[in-house]
Amino acid sequence: TVTLRMFRELQSSEIVQHLTKTFDEDSAEYPLSRHTGPWRRFRASLCELLAAVVWRGRHGAVLDGFLLGALVPLLAALADSPVRAFRHTGTLVALKLMSALVPVALALATRGDNNARQLEAERSKGPGRRAPARLEELLEQQRELQEQQEDLEALMNSIFKGIFVHRYRDVVPEIRATCMEELGRWMRSSAAFLTDGHLKYLGWTLHDKQPAVRLQCVKALQRLYGRPDAAAHLELFTGRFKTRMVAMVLDKEPDVAVEVVKLLTLMAENVEDALTEAESCRVCTLVYAAGRDLAAAAGRFLCARLLARQREAAPEDGDNRTFLLLLLDFFLESELHEHAAYLVDSVWDCEGRRLRDWDSLSALLLERPPATALGERQERGLVEILVAAARRASAGQPPPGRGSAPKASARERRARADERSRLSHCLIPVLPQLLAKFSADADKAAPLLELLQCFDLGVFCTGRLEKHLELLLEQLGELVEKHQAAAVLEAAARALHGLCAPGLALRARPALARGRLADRLAGRLRHLLQAPSLDDEELYSLAATLRRLGALFNAHDLTPWQLLEPCTQLLQRALDTGEVPAEVLVPAITCIHLHLLWELSHVPSTGATQEQLRRLRDQATLFCSQCQSCLCDTDPGVREQAFAVLSDLLLVLGPRREPPALALPPDAGLRAQLAAFLQDHVFDGAHAEAGEGAAEGLQRRRTLLAGFCKLLLCGVLEPSAASDVYKHYAKFHSAYGDIIKETMDGARRRDPHQWAATLLLSLQQLMTELLLQEGPEVRAAAGFAELRALARRFAPLLGPRSRPLLLAMH
Repeated sequence: TVTLRMFRELQSSEIVQHLTKTFDEDSAEYPLSRHTGPWRRFRASLCELLAAVVWRGRHGAVLDGFLLGALVPLLAALADSPVRAFRHTGTLVALKLMSALVPVALALATRGDNNARQLEAERSKGPGRRAPARLEELLEQQRELQEQQEDLEALMNSIFKGIFVHRYRDVVPEIRATCMEELGRWMRSSAAFLTDGHLKYLGWTLHDKQPAVRLQCVKALQRLYGRPDAAAHLELFTGRFKTRMVAMVLDKEPDVAVEVVKLLTLMAENVEDALTEAESCRVCTLVYAAGRDLAAAAGRFLCARLLARQREAAPEDGDNRTFLLLLLDFFLESELHEHAAYLVDSVWDCEGRRLRDWDSLSALLLERPPATALGERQERGLVEILVAAARRASAGQPPPGRGSAPKASARERRARADERSRLSHCLIPVLPQLLAKFSADADKAAPLLELLQCFDLGVFCTGRLEKHLELLLEQLGELVEKHQAAAVLEAAARALHGLCAPGLALRARPALARGRLADRLAGRLRHLLQAPSLDDEELYSLAATLRRLGALFNAHDLTPWQLLEPCTQLLQRALDTGEVPAEVLVPAITCIHLHLLWELSHVPSTGATQEQLRRLRDQATLFCSQCQSCLCDTDPGVREQAFAVLSDLLLVLGPRREPPALALPPDAGLRAQLAAFLQDHVFDGAHAEAGEGAAEGLQRRRTLLAGFCKLLLCGVLEPSAASDVYKHYAKFHSAYGDIIKETMDGARRRDPHQWAATLLLSLQQLMTELLLQEGPEVRAAAGFAELRALARRFAPLLGPRSRPLLLAMH
């Protein structure tokens, strides 16, 4: 507490010394450091009080030199105190006082200008009209206003140089952030602060280590660059600190990066030639960023830039085609052709209405040369943008990796349903034309088929579009017959599945078309398999037919066509003779697997007899035996497909299978072979691909490992089998660490004691392998380093059980 006696008898520095000596608070908290609701309101009320006091006393108490003459030295002494609470409080009050004085100074300047005009007008009068008393009054008023302005400027200068200049680099981030916030407020209020001498503090503090301080700097600059009149004073500042601002779009703090992109957007709008082409491209590429806020901010920057280009190219052109073509050019130049969904999501909030112009998008794709200059790459890119926009409009969800959209309100759901209906009415008539035009290009046909998942399929009936349904089914059949690419076949199967949904009134026609297609494919398969020998062309046709059937089987129940027996015979023939190529064998395994899964899915609903259950179990047992033999195949595709199918089938036929007659537990030989496969083809470093296929190869191996781990977590394999996975945790942590960690967490929840025993077994196995290695140098330098790394990773997981682990390591 500062008493009246202290004010009368002590200097400001002595008052602060006395307060410091008597400051014996146990807690480090003080009012301004607390962020609960009441204390936030206290801080806001304190700031309002200061502003109110200054404004109410702007004609008297503020200008008489008594109130502020005593208060400002005390605040300067507090702001220089080593006690954080005093320093923070004194700085905040002083800066808020300065913010309140700026409008008073502006009002004084306005009064001074008015006085000067009145004085000039009075002096310009002739001798007969001039009033000496009025002239003397104006001169006295001018002297008084000049004195007040000089006193106020001196006071504000003392606050700025005595407090701000020292505290803007304080060790406490909150104090530095407050300085930048108030400096920005002063600059917005008065052009007197828009000088290089004041702006430099904002530029320097852009390099601050604390995100909160950088954020306040950026927000202060946003309010300056957002006003064309203020932006005109920032030419030198822009030239000096633009490089730093552009670099901050990659700030490690996402909130700062988002605000920086918004700042650069304002700069590009209000400062002519503010950013170079390279700097603009650096910001635009952030539309592919993982964080949605940052990507959306970059999307607004990109749209503003594209619209500016459109106005430059054709000032009177209000056609959406120009914008779409400019967006397409950017998409192609970025060379990220698998990320159209991220580009669309980034610009959705600012220019989503342009992307929902389905008529313009489809018209661009259907135009024939020479009416349009769209080339092969442009058509492919525009198809991806169209499909991404349709998916975003119908589902309302951002792409993977950008979180999920908030729960939609009833109004938003109605708007989404209306947009989906409009999308369906616009694109259903043109979809068969698009498929016919691009039927030969798998990269265009596959995305176009996904449009059906975005439609309201009831529009076929309600909108009297049955003729377009017939054309669409015809195109679907032709695409399946024409293509072998997995993407096209899977998209066609999903499209047919959607059209055959039970709730649709139109499902009879798609079901009939599906049946005819399955008849043709099944008949062709039986005809090819009846031949005693096949030439290269017939083998190619057999492989293509099996791939098409496999894709259809994945979404439709084709068990009535009885494909299990011919495919099983083909697989057995491959095992007996080795004459069947891998291109045929892999889809054959897929067809058998899917046939068995469909049969198993019918068991609970049909109430099968014991004879049917026994027959189905025998078929599954035979297939598992055949897949087990394929694990030793020389072709990696066959091996991996057999392993994946075994993992899935053993999981479905696990010990908890109902009815129990269908349970198919793996025998010891199969368990050992599965573990050996993991060791040879997943954990063997020699199989790590390099180059362009590295990512795909790693993903395949991760999928195989995940299939094995599912067998562990579901109790299909005994817990001790997990040691074949756990012992590789340290060595392959970067590639498979998340999968192994999740497996260990699941095993620990099921049985903590068994899990700890399995970890120790993993260490024992690894130690045994190390001791069998040749050469003491290998064991000492590499082997035991791996063992120590694994033990260090296991010890925190075991907790109190780590003592046996450490003894084992010793």
